[in-house]
Amino acid sequence: MANENARSMREREYERKIKAQAIIRFIVCVIITIICLFPLFIIFINATRSSNDIILQGVSFLPGDYLLNNIGTLSDPEAAFGSYVMTYNVWYGYMNSLIIAVSSTVLSVFFSGLTAYGLTVYDFKMKKIATTFILAVMMVPTQVVSTGFLEFMIRIKLYDNYIPLILPAIAAPSVVFFILQYMKASFPVEIVEAARIDGCGEFMTFIRIAIPMLKPAFAVQAIFAFVASWNNYYNPSMLLLSNKLEQRTMPMMVASILGNDKCVDYGVRYVAVALSILPIIVIYLCLSKFIVKGVALGAVKG
Repeated sequence: MANENARSMREREYERKIKAQAIIRFIVCVIITIICLFPLFIIFINATRSSNDIILQGVSFLPGDYLLNNIGTLSDPEAAFGSYVMTYNVWYGYMNSLIIAVSSTVLSVFFSGLTAYGLTVYDFKMKKIATTFILAVMMVPTQVVSTGFLEFMIRIKLYDNYIPLILPAIAAPSVVFFILQYMKASFPVEIVEAARIDGCGEFMTFIRIAIPMLKPAFAVQAIFAFVASWNNYYNPSMLLLSNKLEQRTMPMMVASILGNDKCVDYGVRYVAVALSILPIIVIYLCLSKFIVKGVALGAVKG
């Protein structure tokens, strides 16, 4: 009887510890969430306020009624910049950034998945060397090779268009590495052998079998690739030499607004930033259910 009472007390003590740890984890997660979302919240709130309210009142947690006026001012070059030339057009920005981001994301995820599939399924002499080379390329910053890349694009007359902003996405070593780790953890190579016995071709095996099984990894990397391409200011500003409004991406337009000393309306600035991050939030919400599963499986080597 005494042993049973002692065991029951230990069990209750253990349950209390588990509940306390769960509460602490929950509180920490809530705090981190607030810290992460607070800047976005302030951006969207300030986008609805006038410039005078932002300057005089500072931070506010309640939205204003100046959103349409800010959007109208942003769309009117004379109201926003006086005699300054128009540097912002949300539709041009969305169209150009979507063309580049969607195209580069599709190419990056598809060809990186195909590369990781080849490194996982096939055995060849240079396999380890190829994997090591891919990891080594990950360590090279883009800025290091940007000058040579720009000179090369000028020589072959591919500057001032979207081709050099899209095609290099085919070679994405970080995406290859992640999908490779994911496949090592959760992709059964035996299913490929079964498909070969059934007469399925190598490429169709990748399309019909590998891609559906790699959907979580593809979704996670699609989010990261889309966000990176959408937010990319360095490469477009370097390669789009004519700097035409019809060619500018959304980050280029936002940078022109924030860097223009003739646009002192803070409400207009916040609207420009809010409009630029809105598509990223939509894409994230659509694919976020794959993130936890994809990252958890891709981070563990089977």
